[in-house]
Amino acid sequence: MTTAVIAGGSVAGLASALALSGIGYRVLVLERAPEPPPWSTTEDAASGWQRPTVPQGLQSHTLTSLGVRVLRERAPHVLAGLRAAGAPLLDLTRALPADATDSAREPGDKELVALGCRRAALEILLYRAVRDTAGVSFRHGTTVAGLDLHPADRRVRAVVTTAGERVPAGIVVDATGRRALSRRWLHAAGVPLAADRTGPSGLAGHTRFYRLKGRALPGPLNRGHGVGEIFDHYAGVLHPGDNHTFSIALGTLPGDTALAGLRTRRGFTAAALATPGLAPWLADGVSSPISPVRVISSPPSTLRGAAGPDQCPVPGLFQVGDAACVTNPLLGRGVSLALDHAFRLADLLAELPDIDITQRRAAARMTHDLFLPWYEQSVASDRLRIARWRAAADGTPAPAAPAPHGELPTTEEIVNAARSDGTVWRGLTRMLMTLATPAELFADDKFLSRVRQAAPAGPTPSPPLGRDAFVRRVLTAEGTRA
Repeated sequence: MTTAVIAGGSVAGLASALALSGIGYRVLVLERAPEPPPWSTTEDAASGWQRPTVPQGLQSHTLTSLGVRVLRERAPHVLAGLRAAGAPLLDLTRALPADATDSAREPGDKELVALGCRRAALEILLYRAVRDTAGVSFRHGTTVAGLDLHPADRRVRAVVTTAGERVPAGIVVDATGRRALSRRWLHAAGVPLAADRTGPSGLAGHTRFYRLKGRALPGPLNRGHGVGEIFDHYAGVLHPGDNHTFSIALGTLPGDTALAGLRTRRGFTAAALATPGLAPWLADGVSSPISPVRVISSPPSTLRGAAGPDQCPVPGLFQVGDAACVTNPLLGRGVSLALDHAFRLADLLAELPDIDITQRRAAARMTHDLFLPWYEQSVASDRLRIARWRAAADGTPAPAAPAPHGELPTTEEIVNAARSDGTVWRGLTRMLMTLATPAELFADDKFLSRVRQAAPAGPTPSPPLGRDAFVRRVLTAEGTRA
């Protein structure tokens, strides 16, 4: 039985352990963080799990339709555990405009769901499911420092820990997240590294968690899985979570000193109340905060060259999740893509069981094909958003959306058409929920025809406060004269 050593025990590593054990691998997960305490409930874990090694775990998260589909098909016991622990399935079609064409229920609508769940709740239940899986073991407090490669063909034969221990391995999975430590391992082993592709995310995130005092949702979910929007000078989005919790995430440009007050509770609350759709959730007697405001700077979107087909192949080494590709968390796709990637990798290894260059190249191509569309979309949308937010901050005219390629519609045209056309709405939602790539969407002639037939674009949703008024509201709330 081949041993798979997985470096990293967060979502991507846990999903990889579950997937690889399912095809007959013996799995050893090496995780640098301590073992999670034995909480009696998922709620205790979600509120008490302090994880310095996973700072993004304390930020707002959502599990898109892709993630729900992966769990439903590949790990139904995990999804059932999440549902039993208080994570609601959110029917996205409730956000379909009531007067839109084709608004009647369609067979494909059953896929249009999201899971309301805090990251820690998802991760602790996934951890327990993997821990209880036969053939899987964990070693906490252990970090992989390098690879031991066979001198003849550079095939993986072991990992070396920071303590100097050599751990034999048939294959090694880099699930170290945004650090993507396999790049260091390869460099130290003298293997040339393929170049990364990167694009700035241009995002500072501010998140606070709340608990509802009743069970009914205080207002509609205009995004299906949340409330809010990416506006012309900031982003404000609310996501329902497990156990009647919700999170509010406010996104700004990094270094936007005029909105530094968002770090304070009063400034954050003032901004949230000024965001369309959020005020009913924060009304007296409706909810109460259960966390401080937590701030994080998002890393650039990155498509790792070491994970793709341009990399000099090292048989037996694979990158999963964020170690292969990072996209802007504002789009909420990271966890879902990590789950999908882990099971796709296991499928490929089951089909090509020989640990050789052919297997490695096939995995690199699969990884590239999976992540490239989302990386390119993230970079393109970030480029326009950053330019618009910067123009708003500088008081200059907002740039127009770039001209589409050929006869393809712009994002604004698609969003406008989705307000009145159910076919366009479904296509757009499937893309936003990671079920269909932009290329797949534009290959649908019916979708394109409906977009072209839509009425001229009306006014796009915008916050009730412009940039200057929004800044004054935050400054006033934190006690600073505007």
